[in-house]
Amino acid sequence: MTDFYRDLGQTYCLALRAFADLGCRYLQLDEVNFAYLCDPKLRAQVTGRGEDPEKLPSVYASMINAAIAEVPPDMTIAMHLCRGNFQSTFVASGGYEPVAEILFNTINVHGYFLEYDSDRAGGFEPLRFVPKGKTVVLGLITSKSGRLESREELKRRIDEATKYAPLEQLCLSPQCGFASTEEGNILSEDEQWAKLAMIVELAEEIWD
Repeated sequence: MTDFYRDLGQTYCLALRAFADLGCRYLQLDEVNFAYLCDPKLRAQVTGRGEDPEKLPSVYASMINAAIAEVPPDMTIAMHLCRGNFQSTFVASGGYEPVAEILFNTINVHGYFLEYDSDRAGGFEPLRFVPKGKTVVLGLITSKSGRLESREELKRRIDEATKYAPLEQLCLSPQCGFASTEEGNILSEDEQWAKLAMIVELAEEIWD
């Protein structure tokens, strides 16, 4: 890890410790770099600027671990891998396979929010790397449109995910926020609430 990344990790460490001192016991990191390294086009851009996309996941993991090194043991740290969400658009595509092993086994967070609302996210096979004790929240419900997903299709996809990770380590959520910026996404408030209500009902049915 270069001095730049090491210094950045230490700076974040101070910030996270400040949150903990103020009573924060759940913190979610919004991480885009790992998700971007899943996209062949963006990996080519990384190579073009003189960096190695094969080595960067380890560098990023070391920086994140440095940032969370001093949080108290009762503080839960989660990570959301985001491919872009500005006004229902996206930046990156590609399954999690290129980063999965380091993502799930090297970074010392408790859980992961993974975008799985479209074919752009690839299949569930990378979940085979998830170790016991960690949670994966399947972002199967899109935040980018008001179309309400089929409950049966969501159940089918959750069942498919259990081929690679046990049900007790899985959860369900939207794939991203409904308004990552002040402009919001292309769906109404009523459509957002309908999606959230369906998530709660399905979670109670599947994990009860």
